[in-house]
Order: sequence, then C-alpha cells, then structure tokens
Amino acid sequence: MKKIVREENNSESELWFSWLTRKLNSYEAFDEFASGQKPEEVAEKFIALNSLGISDIFDKFDEEDKETLDQFQKLTECEWHVFRILKKQLEFRNKVTFVDFKKSKKVKK
Repeated sequence: MKKIVREENNSESELWFSWLTRKLNSYEAFDEFASGQKPEEVAEKFIALNSLGISDIFDKFDEEDKETLDQFQKLTECEWHVFRILKKQLEFRNKVTFVDFKKSKKVKK
C-alpha cells in the first residue's frame, strides 16, 4: 500500500486522493446521520454535491489511478471490519458478568 501512495510518478493519484480526503473531512456526515440518514444516502449526497470535482478527476484517471482507488477501497473495507469486530467485542464484554469469588458467603447460624 505504501508503494502505491509514495511512488514518484503517482503525483496525479496523490492529488485526487488529497482532494477527496479534504472534501470528505470537511463534509458534515454526522449531522446527516443525526437526522436519520443511512451511510449510503449520505455517500450519495456527498457524490452529488461534489459531482463537478469528481468529473474533473475522472477526466484525468488512468489505470494506475484505478488501481490506487481499488487499494484504498480494500483498505476502507478492512477498517470497517476492524470496527465491526471491536464493536462486537465491546458488546460481548458488556454482557459478561464478573463474579468475585474472593468474597465469602456469610454463613447463617
């Protein structure tokens, strides 16, 4: 992955990825989630709002850019799975009841 991003002849890929990252980071997706929109709906709205910039980027896309996009998509999917696993572990942890066996039971006389 580092090779794809750091290749010297890959400056166009870095430019479109930097642009996309900047746009995504400035987009207030959490406001949309709070209003009940689903992630897919928020993504579609983001694409619609940035369609001109995306169109400009696609005009310059080549096979190397497509490969870079594919690698970033795989990385994003991997991150999603990591978050899903962590969430499940947290939910499981919250369901587990810990028993303190060191506490002795009081014996009735």
